[in-house]
Amino acid sequence: MQPKWGIRGMAVAPHSLASESALAVLREGGNALEAMVAAAATIAVVYPHMNSIGGDSFWVIHSPGKAMGGIDACGAAAGLATKKWYAERGITKAIPFRGAVAANTVAGTISGWGAAHQLSKQGLGGKLPLSRLLADAIHYAEAGTPVTFSQSSLTTKKAEELSPIPGFAETFLVNGKAPIVGSIFKQERLAKTLRQIAKKGTDDYYRGELAESLAKELTELGSPLRLDDLHRHHAKLIDPLELQHSMGNVYNMTPPTQGVVSLMIIGILDQLNLKRFKVDSAQYVHHCVEATKQAFKVRDQFVTDPAYMKKHAQSFLAPAFLKKLAKNIDPEKALPWGQGKGPADTIWMGVIDGDGNCVSFIQSIYHEFGAGIVLPTSGVNWQNRGCSFSLDPKTLNHLEPYRKPFHTLNPAMALFKDGRSMVYGTMGGDGQPQTQCAVFTRTATYGLDPQDAISRPRWLLGRTWGQTSDSLKLESRFSPWVAKELHALGHEIEMLDAFDETVGHAGCIIRNPSGTLQGGWDPRSDGAVSSF
Repeated sequence: MQPKWGIRGMAVAPHSLASESALAVLREGGNALEAMVAAAATIAVVYPHMNSIGGDSFWVIHSPGKAMGGIDACGAAAGLATKKWYAERGITKAIPFRGAVAANTVAGTISGWGAAHQLSKQGLGGKLPLSRLLADAIHYAEAGTPVTFSQSSLTTKKAEELSPIPGFAETFLVNGKAPIVGSIFKQERLAKTLRQIAKKGTDDYYRGELAESLAKELTELGSPLRLDDLHRHHAKLIDPLELQHSMGNVYNMTPPTQGVVSLMIIGILDQLNLKRFKVDSAQYVHHCVEATKQAFKVRDQFVTDPAYMKKHAQSFLAPAFLKKLAKNIDPEKALPWGQGKGPADTIWMGVIDGDGNCVSFIQSIYHEFGAGIVLPTSGVNWQNRGCSFSLDPKTLNHLEPYRKPFHTLNPAMALFKDGRSMVYGTMGGDGQPQTQCAVFTRTATYGLDPQDAISRPRWLLGRTWGQTSDSLKLESRFSPWVAKELHALGHEIEMLDAFDETVGHAGCIIRNPSGTLQGGWDPRSDGAVSSF
């Protein structure tokens, strides 16, 4: 597969309609931020099993000559979300994954759309109204879109589990079964909600008529969320984390995301001179996996809501600290490791416009279909991100009112010393830092084009969406010798299909100093690169 080329703008998404929505905005003179708002709205409609306007999002943003920026559009736990509140409902060991009691955090993504739209006008001269940016999403929700294989197959797998959850069956099933591939899937209630947001603005979701409806129905269904929780939410502008790499500077999202983990992995590998190993060899994979284990240990000990962290995440990217972790890696033996963080159904998308403005974006509802509940009036499927909280006050990520939950989400960006800029990312829980490692090292260290870097076989240590084992999983396109060598090094090997969705839906766009754009999309998804 060959990379896609462009010069005036490029977008990549795990569903082709989302990348086309972004491209249409770019063609009309919109900038990268405006294009991403359009793509974010469309993907929330056409890929409902992976994300929703009832979820969270994070942005990493760069304009040539300006400082790197970011948007934290993550919602905090409800004011009523306490251990006592759950105990009163007979829940004492762990927050359930599904149902209204799992819908315990504010959905922040709409606030992120609003913040990005405002930034596009203030900093980039954006002129397109929100109604234009949401137009495609409204149309697809109202008129319907063809059901993808990914949506149909995942709905089939989860139908029995989710059918009893209020609103799920009437929204996502047809006569009690998953919609078939290619059938038209409509979401009329969601279309009306998007129209209201387009007309009244994103703030209506938190402090307007829509907020009152959302809060009322969440309460009636049994969620701890209340109107006050929506009122107090605002997207936050942040300075992303920065890794000083031998090839340039690499950026990612601050906690409560695991962005620092993704940066630590490639930082550790930079200390080890990864290029001395042949790309996709057993030693290449082994060192990437062992670097991941080192970074995960730091994550599990320190990374949480930054208001509760004992150390600043940026300190974990200091060269001396990374060098110390690199020395822990045994080139001849796989080290043991604990359990991962589990699944995360998510979408990542990237846009670079003709002026070089870059956006790396990620949007999620955590597990597939989130909490499973769909609010009856608005048609909003609410996230279950807060089930990642622990009810044990002695743990790192214990539940507290207004606390932000730990997020596996992390959008990445790199500015290379040779003048290139790159946006890249993926979905997939514990797999996100690992696939980011594969895409970054293959493009930056080995010089592969984005499409080749994404299409090559991938690995996954631990659990992600649809997986419960903590083995090292390899796509079957790896050489049998690679699997044997990794097993000999002590890795517990599990083989996957040739192009397995388990390893995520990745994307990557590189802008060269000449202004040309080069992009790659993941054949494991329903995505595409769109450019002009």
